[in-house]
Amino acid sequence: MGTTTFTGAVRSESTFKTVSKDSTSGAITEVATIGDGPVSLADSNVTLTNATHSGRILLVPDGGQDNTYTLPAPIAGSVFRFVYAGGAADATDAIIVTPGNTNFYIGGVTFLDTDNEVSAVFSDGNSNSSIQLNVPAGFDVTIVGLNTTNYQIFGTVTGATAPAFADQ
Repeated sequence: MGTTTFTGAVRSESTFKTVSKDSTSGAITEVATIGDGPVSLADSNVTLTNATHSGRILLVPDGGQDNTYTLPAPIAGSVFRFVYAGGAADATDAIIVTPGNTNFYIGGVTFLDTDNEVSAVFSDGNSNSSIQLNVPAGFDVTIVGLNTTNYQIFGTVTGATAPAFADQ
């Protein structure tokens, strides 16, 4: 099927799914689900998938321990939006990692220090594949697949301790 153009509203009684198709094998990969409700992430380490998590708000709990959220291999157009859902400042960290050091972050986040200072924290743009959100009071961080190698990252993190980018 070629390109389809709509001149009016497009409606779905459920959700929309964006997909990519491998030009060689014809395999279809879900990139994002649009229009579905938020996903409440478990208070544990979680491996994310495009089909379940991309295109939806990911509610991160007030953790009982440091939790690591592992992104899938990047696909251009996949979007993961992490929002802190706790009712008070967290005493633990949320750590968001790519599948490995060959898949890294480009960009950074604005850090809103609870001591009334504002700064920016950036990845190195060539190997940082982990961001640690240290004892956050709140955050809204979006990670977008740029291609099959890199993720773009942006958003805000509020707390007493700055977030940190690192290699895994």
